[in-house]
Amino acid sequence: MRLSGKTAIVTGGVGGIGRGITRAYVKEGASVLAVDINDEAGAALVDELGDSVRFLNADISVEANAERIVAAAVDAFGGVDVLVNNAHASRQAPLLETTQDDLDLSFNTGFYPTFWLMNAAHSQLSERGGTVINFASGAGINGLPTQGAYAAAKEAIRAISRVAANEWARDGINVNVISPLALTEGVESYIEATPGIEKKLLAGTPMRRFGDPEADIGRVAVFLASDDASYMTGQTLMVDGGSTMLR
Repeated sequence: MRLSGKTAIVTGGVGGIGRGITRAYVKEGASVLAVDINDEAGAALVDELGDSVRFLNADISVEANAERIVAAAVDAFGGVDVLVNNAHASRQAPLLETTQDDLDLSFNTGFYPTFWLMNAAHSQLSERGGTVINFASGAGINGLPTQGAYAAAKEAIRAISRVAANEWARDGINVNVISPLALTEGVESYIEATPGIEKKLLAGTPMRRFGDPEADIGRVAVFLASDDASYMTGQTLMVDGGSTMLR
């Protein structure tokens, strides 16, 4: 029960990596506000995990919803100890075909909500010695083809995470980043849309498998939210089976 008594906000918390983190947190004793726009999946996860989870349907691309999300967590559980900015939508296109709409989708669902929620949760996190966990991607670190809009937003998230780690350490807030490789709905769509990419991704991964959203990514998120990681900040953890190491 490494997270006993802690409250977390997890965006995109009812699907893919977010669902894996929500499950891992609840199993370690945390209470979780899972933020998403999929009512059916939200209800199913609450049924599965019980009273330790609340589901909030909120569009994170709307700036005003950041304050609403933090207030909902406080109302439900009394405070916020952990903020996990996991949700992010994007479209794939070669760089020369990437449009302003593509960039707007990626930044408005990834970078800006991360920034807004970090600021909205700051007072709660500083009161409780809290933790922020943001998400990067090999798409940005390695510059994967057709991932320009997504890669740009992910690297921007890494940049503000490092800035916050420097500025907020004095407030008792740790800020770290996970760069995962996991078999999620999004990765499955990428594989379907990109012939040969699954074989290429696995060939470039020493462990020769995709990570599991709960068992692999969720466990690292538990570590970062726990007291065991209290002396870590500003770091990017590559939870990708070694795929980035080879580049």
